[in-house]
Amino acid sequence: MYLESLSLLNFKNIEEADLQFSADLNCFIGNNGAGKTNLMDAIYYLSFCKSFLNSIDGMNIRHDQEFFVIQGKYQRDEQEELIHCGLKKGQKKTFKRNKKEYRKLAEHIGLLPLIIVTPSDSDLITGGSEERRKFLDAIISQYDQAYLDALIRYNRALQQRNKLLKQFASERYFSEESLEVWSDQLVLYGEKIHAKRVEYIAQLQPIFQQYYELISSGKEAIGMEHDSQLYEGDFAGQLKQNLDRDRMIQYTTVGIHKDDILFKLGEYPIKKIGSQGQKKTYLVAMKLAQFDFIKNMAGMTPILLLDDIFDKLDKNRVEQIVKLVADDHFGQIFITDTNREHLDQIIREVQADAKIFRVVDGSVNDVTDEKK
Repeated sequence: MYLESLSLLNFKNIEEADLQFSADLNCFIGNNGAGKTNLMDAIYYLSFCKSFLNSIDGMNIRHDQEFFVIQGKYQRDEQEELIHCGLKKGQKKTFKRNKKEYRKLAEHIGLLPLIIVTPSDSDLITGGSEERRKFLDAIISQYDQAYLDALIRYNRALQQRNKLLKQFASERYFSEESLEVWSDQLVLYGEKIHAKRVEYIAQLQPIFQQYYELISSGKEAIGMEHDSQLYEGDFAGQLKQNLDRDRMIQYTTVGIHKDDILFKLGEYPIKKIGSQGQKKTYLVAMKLAQFDFIKNMAGMTPILLLDDIFDKLDKNRVEQIVKLVADDHFGQIFITDTNREHLDQIIREVQADAKIFRVVDGSVNDVTDEKK
């Protein structure tokens, strides 16, 4: 699968762009703030129905404009797929596949598998557990529609249970029977979600370890550990045990919505002892491991977006990453950088077709021929 062309109107700082891509390697070069990452975000949008940078859709409309349009033409399973996303201020976002609008956006997730490595990934290490749960859910949802459905239903039940707890407190009455309706839903869907998360992390761990060793030349031991209250006992039983506490603080204190992933360097949290280079290596290795995992599960090669990944890495680690992505194991790749030397090095390594685009203040031009 690959993205053949991308058309944009009024998306972030890009007034208009109509780009034709290589099925192999595509490079966006330009200064910081020029719009390189916005192009990556547009490609991400077409896979996930949302931005990876700004969760408020209206904020992605170009300043002083009333709408944005993103449209991509893909080759998938030897068939053409036309994906269209449009948003007008004050209106609902529209998402279409081959001119037919989706009934639910969740139906689109997984159609166009994609992995992105971006500087904002550092939040996975430095941020709270919610960032790591979102990251986990986004990956599994790409290949498992039943997981995504369970997650949506779990979150809906959690919202209703918390609303009821607040209502009980404000109106000074309590109905355990009313609460059990939503508790039962949490248990039903929460146990399914927990099982999938356990399975995913167990399968990802050895692939992740292998990539980290390749990039770091085998210098460091790393680990990834799933932390969940459901390891501590029966979910339904824990909900009952914590009922008084839930009523007091008016919130559900037990469940998979409290899960976390512990990222370790040796026996210690990488958040506390890892250097910037080690943290960056950790994130890149993890994303490449996810690439392999989704490729195997989906039976399709994901698109790989590498946004400014060489920053904070020493020369040796940059070279190892270049060797990895130059392998024909990967399919279509998009890379951004301010350093032309990095991109030229990759192009020399990759024995495949490559295109280069220069981005200046939201204007995008194909400069592939200028290099020759």
